[in-house]
Amino acid sequence: MTDRTAALQRCFAATFPGLAEEAIPTASVDSVAEWDSLTSLTLVALLEEEFDVEISELDLPELRSYEDVREYLQRENRLPA
Repeated sequence: MTDRTAALQRCFAATFPGLAEEAIPTASVDSVAEWDSLTSLTLVALLEEEFDVEISELDLPELRSYEDVREYLQRENRLPA
């Protein structure tokens, strides 16, 4: 696991403290009951700070899972492929 991937995992762990570490890579809006609009904003704020990226509100609807976020950060060149 790269440092950047570990940072992504930490962002998810901070946003969803009740989520088991091994469940983070499969986390999604559908599988995590606590994932609502407020936690989405919290996650985005942490991601913006950690990865020095500005996430447009237009991009928010596509960020519905750990995998979506990982792919988004890769497209923004903030996370290695």
